[in-house]
Amino acid sequence: MTNTERDQRGDRAGRQERPGPEEPSEQKSPVRPGQDESKPAEQDEALRAREPRDWAWRVLDTPIGPLLLAATREGLALVAFHSDERVVRRSLTRLRLAFGREPLPEIPHLTTAADELARYFDSGLRAFTVPLDWSLSAGFNERVLRELAAHVPYGTVVGYQDLADRVGEPGAARAVGAAMGSNPLPVVVPCHRVVASDGGIGGFGGGLDTKRHLLALEGVLPQPLF
Repeated sequence: MTNTERDQRGDRAGRQERPGPEEPSEQKSPVRPGQDESKPAEQDEALRAREPRDWAWRVLDTPIGPLLLAATREGLALVAFHSDERVVRRSLTRLRLAFGREPLPEIPHLTTAADELARYFDSGLRAFTVPLDWSLSAGFNERVLRELAAHVPYGTVVGYQDLADRVGEPGAARAVGAAMGSNPLPVVVPCHRVVASDGGIGGFGGGLDTKRHLLALEGVLPQPLF
């Protein structure tokens, strides 16, 4: 979904769906968190600088659409929303750069992640145990995402400002919104649990319908009637 489509959907949903001035809508990057799409050559060079590592991938069908999963021997490294053929092709190109080699057929952490996500969507799993590979995140974004993963459990929510306070950066609510958009591990690292201070659900790189679905699954929002 394009930014324009998200903006149009947000207008139809009403102003309460929008984050406040200090809480910008999250814009999801397909693979590389924090990347500036206007400088692809520089991004690719940064990816190439990483140490080569084994990795594997698969696409998992879920109630919110196909998710591309990628894992290394360290843990789950990527969850990408709306993984149609175009997204998969682009994601795999960049993952080859990030990990420096061709993918393997399988890696144990990939199987664990797929099994746990399937159980999560069946309402049978409340906490993920698959190890996480944070190599596609860094700096402030990684600090915020680690805090989110560790201390905002299933069925709860946190505000952008609250999360900024938790990492010792009380003036960084806007940066927290950017960190959520950079999240390479959505669902497992639950950026859908970060909401606006005015009571709205805030933005979401995977689309507001996806965010509502995940919050309803966890009991934060009522299940839709249709």
